[in-house]
Amino acid sequence: MSDKIIELVNVSKSFDDHTVLDNFNLTVNENEFLTLLGPSGCGKTTLLRIIAGFEFADVGDVYFGGYKVNNVPAYQRNINTVFQKYALFPHMNVYENIAFGLKIKKMDKEAIDEKVKSMLALVSLSGFEKRTIRSLSGGQQQRVAIARALVNEPKVLLLDEPLGALDLKLRQEMQIELKKIQKKLGITFIFVTHDQEEALSMSDTIVVLHKGVIQQIGSPVDIYNEPENAFVANFIGESNIVDGIMHDDFDVEFCGKRFICVDKGFEKHEKIDVVIRPEDIQMVKAEDGMLRGIVRTSTFKGVHYEIEVEENGRMWLLQNTKTAPVGSELGMSFNPEDIHIMHKREA
Repeated sequence: MSDKIIELVNVSKSFDDHTVLDNFNLTVNENEFLTLLGPSGCGKTTLLRIIAGFEFADVGDVYFGGYKVNNVPAYQRNINTVFQKYALFPHMNVYENIAFGLKIKKMDKEAIDEKVKSMLALVSLSGFEKRTIRSLSGGQQQRVAIARALVNEPKVLLLDEPLGALDLKLRQEMQIELKKIQKKLGITFIFVTHDQEEALSMSDTIVVLHKGVIQQIGSPVDIYNEPENAFVANFIGESNIVDGIMHDDFDVEFCGKRFICVDKGFEKHEKIDVVIRPEDIQMVKAEDGMLRGIVRTSTFKGVHYEIEVEENGRMWLLQNTKTAPVGSELGMSFNPEDIHIMHKREA
């Protein structure tokens, strides 16, 4: 089991009487790629700044490597940060930018040269030493910012939406590169994003935040397949969420019908939310469906069609490689393991 490197205990933070983080508790393990995921204003950047030492909590404690660092300034923490705006020095070339922190530490020239060249190789920029910052693409600038942060050998690297300024293809390439770098170096990455696909593709652990409160912590697979509440289900991918009643273990009612599911441990006849992902619904003949409805729209999305089906006034979203004519009736079927049951909860 990994040792914990960062621990936040009962941390709260407010700005002008607005609570951004409320009694927040989180543990981050060594060598973990942890992502803070949530919409704008949910507190994720404030949390990152508290970990970095750029902000201090109003209440609660922050531990780094087992030591309390509540009032320790950023420069005294073995943590580096990469921002969305890379904050590179435009008057310095690539080599000088990466070497800057090492020169501040008064390291000898040979050691600096070795470290900088090693970092350039790590971020696939060997040979770019003398290039000016302005001559680099956005993706190359981001790699320089990462190299400059990593050359100081931090225990933890914080990344505050560092891919936000890149186009889609480059962003996807950098997701793969960042994950490779993290695994190769074996250091802890804490990554902030509001992009669900980014979080799912890169993380060991995802922390879903909403209004300064943790909604769910888990692996990408757990977060996607077993959302704990309606906010998580809606925020992580597309979802169909309907009201239901859990009559007994493995026995759920929704849309006026009873179905077998794989969930248990709820109160008898408890009112719950039912989640079924669009890709888990099969299109069948109307008479063969567990539910049936009328096709209202069908939109080609490249890999699949997104089809809206109206069933007794409810709209269902389906994703399928085949389409169905608008106005036609079709059946919808799903397996017991595709029915996800959640406690009713305000998100």
